[in-house]
Amino acid sequence: MPTAAAGPRRRADAERSIARIIAAARTSLSGDPNASIEDIAKAAGVGRMTLYGHFRTRAQLVEAALVDALAAGERALSAVDLTGDAREVLARLLDSSWSLVAESTALLTAAQGTLPAGRVRELHAAPAQRIEELVRRGQDQGVFRTDMPIAWLVDVVHHVLHGAAEATRTGRLAQKDAARVVTVTIQSILAAPSPAPHGPE
Repeated sequence: MPTAAAGPRRRADAERSIARIIAAARTSLSGDPNASIEDIAKAAGVGRMTLYGHFRTRAQLVEAALVDALAAGERALSAVDLTGDAREVLARLLDSSWSLVAESTALLTAAQGTLPAGRVRELHAAPAQRIEELVRRGQDQGVFRTDMPIAWLVDVVHHVLHGAAEATRTGRLAQKDAARVVTVTIQSILAAPSPAPHGPE
């Protein structure tokens, strides 16, 4: 008969297997949003039947990978000092979390082709809200522009992040340059326009 410890051991083994599969999914889908179940199972070092034992569909696995990546991003961002000048906060956020931002963006691309649109928006709500709050603070401080709708500015920021993530994935932007390029680009977009010079009296 199985021992009493067999159950906990099996659960621990299953948890390790799930963690390995999710980690492999994050890596595989970040590199290729169209990565297949076979690709992910191979990267995780497990068979397809083992993977399907934990995730019945590719959609479930994509969602688990995205949720895990977003949770990792939240942990990283929670350590960032969010006080002070909004421009400096933005630079700190992008510098400290660019790799996670790039990964989450790639996973969002995978999710958009797999999960219902409503679920993608739900998962993306917290990161979008953080950017919106930061842009709003910068507007209140007079350092970010107010001549465009805030929703549009937030969308533009996410488009830049998405484009940079794709550029690093395809090699058009070096990984070592990504954080600096993204930060400079977004700061230039959000910067409050300089006052028009006064004409001659």
